[in-house]
Amino acid sequence: MDRPEQTSRRLKLRHLNVLLAVAKWGSMAKAAEHLSITQPVVSKAIADLEGILGVPLLDRRPQGVEPTLYGRALLKRSHIIFDELRTSVSEIEFLADPTVGELRVGSTESVGAALVQAVVSRLGKRYPRIRFEIVLGASPSLLERELRGRKVELVAMATSTDDLDDDLDATTLYHDRLHVIAGLGSPWARRRNVALSDLLNERWCLPPPNHPVTIQVAETFRRSGLPAPNANVIAASHHFVVDMVADGNCLGALWAARIRSYRGRLPLKVLPVEFPSPVAPVRIVT
Repeated sequence: MDRPEQTSRRLKLRHLNVLLAVAKWGSMAKAAEHLSITQPVVSKAIADLEGILGVPLLDRRPQGVEPTLYGRALLKRSHIIFDELRTSVSEIEFLADPTVGELRVGSTESVGAALVQAVVSRLGKRYPRIRFEIVLGASPSLLERELRGRKVELVAMATSTDDLDDDLDATTLYHDRLHVIAGLGSPWARRRNVALSDLLNERWCLPPPNHPVTIQVAETFRRSGLPAPNANVIAASHHFVVDMVADGNCLGALWAARIRSYRGRLPLKVLPVEFPSPVAPVRIVT
């Protein structure tokens, strides 16, 4: 039997659980309090773990403890171990009763409003005992922090295959396209014919420059031989952008699926302008 196998047989889940708690709270005393055990028990568990591995896992300092290089390596895998255990328990519960369980979903705000909300609503009516946890955020943080951090099971977002690393799988659900929108009180809402060049110097409300919507708006103008419009109002919140446009103060851009989801609830109009934006695949990423 080789050394890694011998070591792994001596490791216990309680060792890893204590290490996770100490790293989270930065103190053995606080870890003991949250685990409802005594501090000597925490200290012994850490000492046993360091003895088994033969390396120091924590730096003891007057202001608290911090994981060493070895500790960080073990913590990274420990998070995965406990996540897999929780997932296994959930799978067993689901197999025993398919009408209960938990699903953690990450989503961008626009896809969440256009797709995830409808799916969760339907599933919730069919399986009222299933618990859904929805995490909204920007695409990079959803993939790196939530999905790779195993805080969600899947992410719903608009993305291209080129954006994804080899450790992620993507399934395309549908393709979406951007449209230019204006409030019903805007003079542009009464125009029957609009050229893209007419809108270049208008007031725009758009997400930040690195947002997929703003990137596609800029790309669409460039495809038509025009410079990208300057946003007079920049807001990360999808709902803020829509409300600004609905007030008639600015133009904006919205995905077709999101426009359909409003079903006339907001005073918005899609402008009759040729807007050859790139088609964006909406995908489930696991």
